[in-house]
Amino acid sequence: MPTPKEKFDSILARVKAVLPPNSKNPLLIGVTKSHSPDQILAYYNLGLRDFGENKVQEALPKIEALPKDIRWHFIGHLQSNKVKEAVGKFKLIHAIDSLKLLEKTGSRARELGIIQDVLLEVNISGEETKHGLKTGEVKGVLESSKTLPNIRVLGLMTMAPYGAKEEELHRIFGSLRELAASHNLPELSMGMSDDFEIAVAEGATMIRIGRALFGERP
Repeated sequence: MPTPKEKFDSILARVKAVLPPNSKNPLLIGVTKSHSPDQILAYYNLGLRDFGENKVQEALPKIEALPKDIRWHFIGHLQSNKVKEAVGKFKLIHAIDSLKLLEKTGSRARELGIIQDVLLEVNISGEETKHGLKTGEVKGVLESSKTLPNIRVLGLMTMAPYGAKEEELHRIFGSLRELAASHNLPELSMGMSDDFEIAVAEGATMIRIGRALFGERP
């Protein structure tokens, strides 16, 4: 059974092997859904500072219990009734998938007197079961975001279909990269345990790694 250090080092080596020339290493976000504070601390002690949670109610006790220099990312589907609790607790909200949710997030950030950084989730693959904006909706939502002074849209996020073939993954991640570039957005959150190497090769600036670090969820 590999140790946390061995798993961590392995992922860093795999990233390095596929990183395009003159590119910065992507931000590695450890996905901690269903995993305990002790498991998170094992990676914190190896130097990892970015962790992602899918559910607000599971994240909040961990945020309270763990070191304050951790940068928390909300990577799941944000329900509108959880916006009030989420805004201000997470450095970055990855999956804003509608203008209505963006406006609600901006309104809450205004109440708190903060600027909330977000990514827009795009359903590049067109899967009906996936959340996210259609490619053609991104421009309008970005235009509307300019009227929300407490929101900063840093980039785009997507999830590839489970079990997608390599060629399809290159197409999905490459399309997101081109879409972000066309709007001068610097951040690309794409790639998980099964497909992060292709995401990195296609220009991911953030990868969301759960199982490859923490093992199967309990």
